[in-house]
Amino acid sequence: MKIKNIILYTLLIVPLLADAQLKHHADPKPISKNAKTEDLTDFLGNGRQPVSNETNLLKNLSNIKLVWEFEKGDSYTAPVIKGDKLIYAHAIKKKVHIECLNALNGKTIWRYSYTSEYKDQFGYGNGPRGSAVIDGDLVYMHGVAGKLLCLNLKDGKKVWSINTNKLYKVPQAFFGIASTPLVEGDLLIVNVGAPAGPCVVAFNKKTGKELWKTGNKWRASYASPIAVTLHGQRRLLVFAGGKTKPPVGGLMCINPKTAKIDFEYPWRSKKLESVNASTPIAFGNKVFISAAYQTGGTLLEIQKDFSYKVLWTTDKLNCHWMTPVQVGNYMYGISGRYSSRSTLVCINIKTGKAAWAEKLSWNEKLQNSEKEKPIGFNLGSIIKADGKFLCLSEQGHLLWLEMNETGYKILSKKRLFTANETWCSPVISKGILYLVQNTKDQLTGKSPRIKAYDLRQ
Repeated sequence: MKIKNIILYTLLIVPLLADAQLKHHADPKPISKNAKTEDLTDFLGNGRQPVSNETNLLKNLSNIKLVWEFEKGDSYTAPVIKGDKLIYAHAIKKKVHIECLNALNGKTIWRYSYTSEYKDQFGYGNGPRGSAVIDGDLVYMHGVAGKLLCLNLKDGKKVWSINTNKLYKVPQAFFGIASTPLVEGDLLIVNVGAPAGPCVVAFNKKTGKELWKTGNKWRASYASPIAVTLHGQRRLLVFAGGKTKPPVGGLMCINPKTAKIDFEYPWRSKKLESVNASTPIAFGNKVFISAAYQTGGTLLEIQKDFSYKVLWTTDKLNCHWMTPVQVGNYMYGISGRYSSRSTLVCINIKTGKAAWAEKLSWNEKLQNSEKEKPIGFNLGSIIKADGKFLCLSEQGHLLWLEMNETGYKILSKKRLFTANETWCSPVISKGILYLVQNTKDQLTGKSPRIKAYDLRQ
């Protein structure tokens, strides 16, 4: 009888409770026949670079419409989407909920929940940091306290789970687990960061069985691993480095077939309370990494024998957690550790010199204010989309920018909400834009939520 009651509660009550968190505003416009669309199943974008392949997107943001919004708990994760399913994780009190929502209307399809005792020692909320990953019919999630989960995309049933913190004796770091796991072939790659190793572990993605482990120098960072093809061979690039005394960390280049480390390149701030959090970007046979806390960025060229050559270093692009966007011979990123001191920077990839660096700001009237006040983009996010740059400010402004080596131009902008800690990159799938508001709206008082906007033309 108890089992029947649990099943009834799961099938009937949980969706009702979840839908109470949902407010539907309008249906999106039909997708244009000329539009190119895609699922977005991985962190930042497919390929883990902040680039969207979507086209025919709305550029006049004064016409943007809210489709739906879903009230959420603690979390710094971004949603991922496949077909009509959107996966998002958050925590309410001591329960972590992995939600599967209908991407078009926000209605709950399923919810998987588990108990978490994580308590952030800096007061930044107790929910998940790393985003989910969808691979085929499976969903992967690495929780803030080390719970590594594999769920069925169709119904949310657990396939396997491991607590990496317990298994590898990993103590709590500054902000818990924040790196998103990586699917590479049959492997699930995790930057575990155990004190004496392993730093990186590969699991069988279907069973959770450990297949290999490697590295013993560095702890887990807040950057996510990427997989790339260099000189015709697949490699894993892991930007590691966590809570250690003295602070150490850097870039690891790993052969996914053998677990052999080609090289370990040290790159980490000398400050004790510092983190590596910006995901590497790769183009050609070059890799760029960057960190804040007076660290800067460096471009490496990977040689045919998988050694490296340092092409240049710069103190002009200190990315705290955003990942720069590379376009042609230039890259664009937000530099700085503090919001008020952050700048938008364009770096010449050939020379490492800054083509320009400016404070991205504008004047705007706030609610019930007669005078305009300066508004800063601060530590926001940038993605390349539809030939332009779609940018989300740290407080909830959405902007379309045009950028090149001579400067930037604001094409359109709109305040969508006013909330601090808007640190999740924008997500676009099938012409719908998904944004995450992580704190209470200072003007409307609305609680944290996921918001879906219509970018279809």
